[in-house]
Amino acid sequence: MISAAAGSPKPSPRTVTPTVETVLAFVNTRADGSGRRELFGDGDSFAAWLAGRDEFGGETVVTDADAAVARELRDALVTVLLAHSGDEESLGEPLLRAERHLRRVGSLYPLATVVTAGGAELASPQVGVPRVFGTVLAAVTTFAQGGDWGRIKACRNPPCHFGFFDRTRNGGGLYCSTGCGSQVSMRKHRQRQRHGGDAPPPDA
Repeated sequence: MISAAAGSPKPSPRTVTPTVETVLAFVNTRADGSGRRELFGDGDSFAAWLAGRDEFGGETVVTDADAAVARELRDALVTVLLAHSGDEESLGEPLLRAERHLRRVGSLYPLATVVTAGGAELASPQVGVPRVFGTVLAAVTTFAQGGDWGRIKACRNPPCHFGFFDRTRNGGGLYCSTGCGSQVSMRKHRQRQRHGGDAPPPDA
């Protein structure tokens, strides 16, 4: 359940809130070609991941088909987060496809508003795997309504694309770590050398 308590102070734009943690936990389940494993590869791996995540309801019975749906939702979100980082390959038609998919998911897993004296909460009224997807959507919606949705990004360094929260003052962060930033700088340097010092091609 994702809450926004009445009268509570608005967190700093550089504060990692529980909603941010929920979104990043879900999107950072992809294999990246550099050692990170695919955690939604099948029903068993998806179930093992859920067993350690209380915010998603903990242990849940899932199928391989559920894992495929989770991958599709996650990958659509990653495309949006790459767009937040200005990744050119994610803009245009890839972003439009991702947004269309997210609209479909939103209609399949609607959220309920729970109002109490302390505030209002978005929660999934469903159980099992649908509750998992609803919880992700609730986290996205709650954070985005605060106006800082663009600070949740995916690293522009391929094949990393690790989700991160941009803590920079101006919201201009592009990479999840200085290591990834250095890799991109080195790649540009080598490209300039190969092209005789010409300007490097645009960022990947």
